[in-house]
Formats: sequence, C-alpha cells, structure tokens
Amino acid sequence: MTEKGSDQEAEGKTAVITGGQKGLGWLLQTVRRRGCYVFITGRREKELDEAVKAIGANVSGVQGDIAQLADLDRLYETVAKVKRRIDIVFANAGVGEFAPFGPSPKNTSTDYSTSM
Repeated sequence: MTEKGSDQEAEGKTAVITGGQKGLGWLLQTVRRRGCYVFITGRREKELDEAVKAIGANVSGVQGDIAQLADLDRLYETVAKVKRRIDIVFANAGVGEFAPFGPSPKNTSTDYSTSM
C-alpha cells in the first residue's frame, strides 16, 4: 500500500494499528481514505477514546497493552466479531529514555533486549 498505489487497493480491508492513539494522524487518514476499516489499540482509555472520536467513521478502539496476552486475545476476538479478519497490521510501539549524545556507557545488548 504505497502512496503512489491505487486508492482501491485497500478497499474493504481491515487494519490494526497498535499504539494508534497518538501521533499517527497521517497514517490513519491514509488507511481510511483507501477504504480500510481501522482498529486502533492503546493502553490509555481516555486518549484512545479521544482518538476514535477525532478520526470519526470506520474506526474502533480496543483498549489494551500489546505486551499482555489477554489483551491481544481480546483484540483478536473484537476484530473477529466485527470484521472477521485482519489484513494489515501496523505494529507501532516504542520505548524511549533520555541519554547523552555519544557513546553509551550502558551495555547495548541490554538496551536491545529492552527495546525488543
């Protein structure tokens, strides 16, 4: 689904965007414009509800933490009930911390493990 692609190539597809409650406006609008129904997930229910309201039609919010298997099960059950399948997944999750610019005194394998 490239920007140059046809608007019809995603028509009728179901997209799931994890962590979609904040900062993904362009992505959400592009996916919806191309005809997808979008499920967004996020841990904070208030922000998730606000995002669903701002996006408008063809979107559902499913509160949960993708690191919790029970929350993933609930997401899958919700998608299966409403749209029956998932066609597109945007796994948007991240961890950050402040650190000085330059070589890190930390063990980089620990940083990698935390990020993954």
